[in-house]
Amino acid sequence: MVRVLICDDQLIVCEGLEKILASDPEINLVGIANDGLEALALIPESKPNIVLMDLKMPRMNGVVATRKIKEKYPDTSVIILTTYDDDEWVFDAIRSGAAGYLLKDLPPADLIKAIKETDKGKSFVDPSIAPKLLTNISETSLRADPPTNFQLSGREIDILTLITKGYTNADIAEALFLSEGTIRNYVSDLLRTLEVSDRTQAAVVAIKYGLVDLSD
Repeated sequence: MVRVLICDDQLIVCEGLEKILASDPEINLVGIANDGLEALALIPESKPNIVLMDLKMPRMNGVVATRKIKEKYPDTSVIILTTYDDDEWVFDAIRSGAAGYLLKDLPPADLIKAIKETDKGKSFVDPSIAPKLLTNISETSLRADPPTNFQLSGREIDILTLITKGYTNADIAEALFLSEGTIRNYVSDLLRTLEVSDRTQAAVVAIKYGLVDLSD
């Protein structure tokens, strides 16, 4: 069962999301917050696996809320669900630790899939946003040399490449003929080495410093 918390300041959006989530027996809506402060207050008791986070909200916006959630509750994943695809919002949200960035016009079935797969460790970025994210990173950040502690083995680079392509641990295990437990250990070591808290940030770091080759 995936526990989901909605954070959005528009009542009609919350009601619509509530109906969508109620349509799937594997998802449990554990709370609704109307801004980032309310979300932070609800998390200790509701213990969500996933927070569906809007961006422009009163008191505390989604970018700030995402950063604070990842600092205080690193095991809670945040999916940005918004109408805004402006570059600044996208980059700030990803840098703050969001596990995904989706637009509100996506089909309900795709939202359900994104929630379930994010809970399994996969990252989702709306297809209309992914190009600008990768372009921005490749054009502005690949000039930087990676920190000296980012020394990865060939196997670690293989796994990081697949993470960056959106593979789950199960997908990676199948592709590399290794056990899923072994992959989990590799992923934990990679996050620690890259000094990040989740797979999305690992992917961003990988692209930023040219640690992987995605041309294949």
